[in-house]
Amino acid sequence: MNHTALEETPPELPRSSAVGSIARGLFEWAKSLSLAILLFLLVRAFLVEAYRIPSGSMEGTLLVGDFLLVNKLVYGAEIPFTGRRLPALRQPRYRDVVVFLWPEDTSKNFVKRLVGLPGDTLSMRDGTLVRNGKAQDEPYVTHTEPNADPGGEEFGWQREFLVARRAHAATYRASRNNWGPIVVPASHYFMLGDNRDNSLDSRYWGFVPFSYVLGSPIVVYYSYAPDSTSALDWLTRVRWSRLGERVH
Repeated sequence: MNHTALEETPPELPRSSAVGSIARGLFEWAKSLSLAILLFLLVRAFLVEAYRIPSGSMEGTLLVGDFLLVNKLVYGAEIPFTGRRLPALRQPRYRDVVVFLWPEDTSKNFVKRLVGLPGDTLSMRDGTLVRNGKAQDEPYVTHTEPNADPGGEEFGWQREFLVARRAHAATYRASRNNWGPIVVPASHYFMLGDNRDNSLDSRYWGFVPFSYVLGSPIVVYYSYAPDSTSALDWLTRVRWSRLGERVH
């Protein structure tokens, strides 16, 4: 006798069980997402942060359209909402490329090269940086307007920090390529752009407090040549040779 096999159908789950299963799934998803967001925030706060180069002040070293990963641990990352910092791996030093809060508007980040430490006496003669009486050899520096040397009252803040301030302040006249000598105060740094003729830097707005220092760029992780006529320039004008380039 032939017997026809009957397919067994699984019993339907009670509605309450199905709802509970969905709820558990949503809870696990939310937990995973929360952990991922927390991890991202911790990495961003204490380890590395992305930064985009918006201007040509560091051209020769960094280009407009470069995207950088910034090491925030190196100088001691700030602990959010406390005003305190983690222990630094090392102190800022000459020739470091540094990302910091712009003292004129702390909502903006700047990136420049550190050329003056606390206690240094700095000046510039015909575009050459002089530190503690010695002219500096800076192979990373570029000059796009070597024959121009604009001056003005925007450099007037330097009078307060002049060597022999009382004697020279009244007659002090500074320009982009000729200024000083001035002394860097304690817990502050002097920053210059590598593109010396096209850089809004410490010559114009003063020193950078250590508390404003955010970190030092490690690597260019993406780069493209901006083109205002192309909506997809970030895809069509990629600088492939710069990807992965270390920042020096």
